[in-house]
Amino acid sequence: MASLFKKKTVDDHIKEQSRELRGTQRQIARDRAALEKQEKQMEAEIKKMAKSGNREACKILAKQLVQLRKQKNRTYAVSSKVTSMSTQTKVMNSQMKMAGAMSTTAKTMQAVNKKMDPQKTLKTMQDFQKENMKMGMTEEMINDTLDDIFDESGDEEESQDIVNQVLDEIGIEISGKMVRAPAAGKSLPGAASSKQATISDDEIERQLRALGVD
Repeated sequence: MASLFKKKTVDDHIKEQSRELRGTQRQIARDRAALEKQEKQMEAEIKKMAKSGNREACKILAKQLVQLRKQKNRTYAVSSKVTSMSTQTKVMNSQMKMAGAMSTTAKTMQAVNKKMDPQKTLKTMQDFQKENMKMGMTEEMINDTLDDIFDESGDEEESQDIVNQVLDEIGIEISGKMVRAPAAGKSLPGAASSKQATISDDEIERQLRALGVD
């Protein structure tokens, strides 16, 4: 019940006008079809009068045919005018909606500008840029440190392999020297052990210096 007394909006008026214009176009099309039918009938009647030799009737019917064709041409002009009105109404409706959207957008932007502090926003952006740079520098330092650790670990393994190789070579040479030791040393086990120990230390140092290991 309340909808009957509801005030019509602009969209409602435009819809009603569009319906009326469409109805007018349909009526014009029907009128034109009726005129075309009459035109064909009149042409047939004129031919009939001409065959019978009735020149006066032919003149009268010819004048009526001219008027009928003028009336039919007017229907095209009216139809074109109605189409133009419909198009204009749609354009005005689109412009009105666009203006409404622009008004709403302007109000929203105004409200946002009131709440937004330009200086605070600029400071926030500067802080973000500074922290982003610090994060990038920290990440770069961490990556460099990890690279150094991995590189040092590889160098340490390589150095340990060299030392092990040197010790293995020294151990083999020392074993050879122990095999070639004089038999007289058997009577003095304590002295022989002390001398062998001295030879072993000197030999180790010599081998390390020869291989460039301090």
